[in-house]
Amino acid sequence: QVQLVESGGGLVQPGGSLKLSCAASGRTFGSYYMGWFRQAPGKEREFVAAIKWSGGRTYYAESVKGRFTISRDNAKNTLYLQMNSLKPEDTAVYYCAAGLTTIAYDYWGQGTQVTVSS
Repeated sequence: QVQLVESGGGLVQPGGSLKLSCAASGRTFGSYYMGWFRQAPGKEREFVAAIKWSGGRTYYAESVKGRFTISRDNAKNTLYLQMNSLKPEDTAVYYCAAGLTTIAYDYWGQGTQVTVSS
């Protein structure tokens, strides 16, 4: 059974940083793309970043390029999202996901809340 468990969310001031983690288990993810998505209140879920587990190629939404960094630790089977220079508009529930393509994700975590506010 595949499980994706996010952690690391919280309240941070504008300009601050947070690092999200996603612990993955239940299968090998070598051929998978691992992604981060977010959903703000009243808005649709949107893509944030993705990484090919094998090889490490990365993809970013324009809104987070230069501020967020996606990475993974193969030994720990863990996905990360380092978020710097956070803005109030980054406030959302952040979800970890896994899929065989960059546009279709089969597995999702439960989400972790990120709130950027002074």
